[in-house]
Amino acid sequence: MMICISGLSGSGKNTVGEIVAKKLGLAEVKLSFKDEAERMNVDLMKVQREATKDESYDRELDKEIVRRAKKGNCVVMTWLGPWIVKNANLRVWLNVSEKERAKRVAKRDRMTFRKALGHIRKRDENNRRRYKRYYGIDIMDHSIFDLEINSDVFNPQQIAGIIIKAAEAERAAGKR
Repeated sequence: MMICISGLSGSGKNTVGEIVAKKLGLAEVKLSFKDEAERMNVDLMKVQREATKDESYDRELDKEIVRRAKKGNCVVMTWLGPWIVKNANLRVWLNVSEKERAKRVAKRDRMTFRKALGHIRKRDENNRRRYKRYYGIDIMDHSIFDLEINSDVFNPQQIAGIIIKAAEAERAAGKR
């Protein structure tokens, strides 16, 4: 079973994905520029700016995501996972209002709401432009997704439960 969970900044990809992976006994694949920035001990937006100038940042990270996902039995929790992991059994998009995402990022990253709002707007737009330019992927086109969940309405445990039910139905149907 391979499940890909995606969404914009602050949508809860990792939080929900970790719950799903644990409950289903699946590996976690969740590499990101945030991890890269921490590893390099630099600001996330610096990595974003560099990636805008040099597509190898995206290409290398995404190649590693695909490599890890090929092992199977995993939950991929990345922006592009649903598009680049070709043999996923279930693709999930987490819809969340901009206001809610900014509140979450402000709390998680210990910044003001206003700063978090500017941060997610900048990140979302930067990522959207890069993915379109580098891969021809419009992350706002959700036609490839099997399931979209409004995570303004449901909490992470409830969302994970919905995804697990969908995965069980997928497995029972023997699709893909």
